[in-house]
Formats: sequence, structure tokens, C-alpha cells
Amino acid sequence: MRIAKARLTVTVDPHLVESGNDAVSAGRVESLSAWVNLALAERAAKERRLLALGEAIALYEARFGLITPEELAVQARADRASARVVRGPMPRASKARRRRGAA
Repeated sequence: MRIAKARLTVTVDPHLVESGNDAVSAGRVESLSAWVNLALAERAAKERRLLALGEAIALYEARFGLITPEELAVQARADRASARVVRGPMPRASKARRRRGAA
């Protein structure tokens, strides 16, 4: 069963059109319309997730109180400490560079 599509006229940044056309040329999607449809579906899913997350946070805070900046900082430190690096260590800045940035 095929779902009826709605025709839409939009203005899009040229680099986005180019990206969509590149995806078509590479065979990742069948048409520019399909690429735009996929992008809109992904955005709609993201909006639903963000809304659900906001609701979950509101319910948590209603039950346990507001999440404080201090609690967020503690959690951020714990997350960094338990994170697994998958791309290798970040290059360290030289001492001269660090001194210049500190001034």
C-alpha cells in the first residue's frame, strides 16, 4: 500500500541541495524528494525524543526537586571519568601555546 504524498514548495540553502543531489548520485536515496522526506522524518523523530526527554526531566524534578548546576557538574565529571576514548588521545597543546592562551 502506497501512502499519498503531499506536494511542498520550500526554499533550501544551495549546499543542502548539493548534499541531497550527492546522496542521489551515490545511490544512497532514489531521489532528492526521498532525501528531503528522510531528513524531515529524522527531524520529526528528534523533536519527539526531545519532547519526551523534557517531560521525563520535568517528572523527575517534580518528584525529587530541581536538578542543580552542582549535580550536573558532578555528573559531567563522572561521565568524563568513565568515558571510553575511541579515536585516540587528543593532541596536547605545547607549553608556549598554553602560556599564550593563559594570558
